Amino acid sequence: MELPQFSQKVKEELGYYVYCLVDPRDSKIFYIGKGCGDRVYAHACNALEDEEATTDKIEKIREIIDAGYKVRHYIIRHKLSEEDAFTVESVLIDLLTYEDFNTDSLLTNIVAGHHQWDEGIKTADEVIQLYDCKPLQLKEGHKLLMVNLNRSYVQRSANGLNVRPDLYEITRGDWHVSKANADQVNYVLGVYRGIVRVVIKPTSKWKEVKGHPSKSRRYNIEGVTNDKEGNDLYLNKDVTAFPFPSRGAVRYIR
Repeated sequence: MELPQFSQKVKEELGYYVYCLVDPRDSKIFYIGKGCGDRVYAHACNALEDEEATTDKIEKIREIIDAGYKVRHYIIRHKLSEEDAFTVESVLIDLLTYEDFNTDSLLTNIVAGHHQWDEGIKTADEVIQLYDCKPLQLKEGHKLLMVNLNRSYVQRSANGLNVRPDLYEITRGDWHVSKANADQVNYVLGVYRGIVRVVIKPTSKWKEVKGHPSKSRRYNIEGVTNDKEGNDLYLNKDVTAFPFPSRGAVRYIR
């Protein structure tokens, strides 16, 4: 099957662009992407040439081709800078995958839109929580452990796209902590850019991670993120009054 290509003239005129792939059988968008050159056509090529690839997107393309149809390719915006292409792609992905708007997943994209966590779709209340956070107030008798998520909060896939993080997993470990001190805390707070993004109530003692590549001992914790008291007290609170130590990733608050 001969796949289409743009002429050099068209490539130069397009610059960076944002595109979508459409299933001709129901005229529904199933993929949003950005790129330049022949990027919009590359997915069909990969689906045909790489027999071992099994992503939802590739399976959808194979299904369309096997049924005797061709994927429809649409250029949504072009003549963009690379940065603007990232932004447009992010907005479209968020709009088509936001659960409150879509009861069924419309896209086969495996990653969230760029900056989805900070700048993506939010309710008005969530915007207030993000930008007008109240300072954290420690409840008497509570002991907290804050962990710094700045390096892991925005994860990236092999092709450079930001991946929706599992906040529980990246907050629970692996951390260089004093087990004796960590075992006494009431809550573990995952902090990104000075705001508490997740609150874990431990349901076990901290356990050493065997075979960790770091030379220092690392520990992780099991817990729950739906503890009402912990979330009411500490979730979405500003903790800039409790800075992490220089080069430190953890801090205790007593």
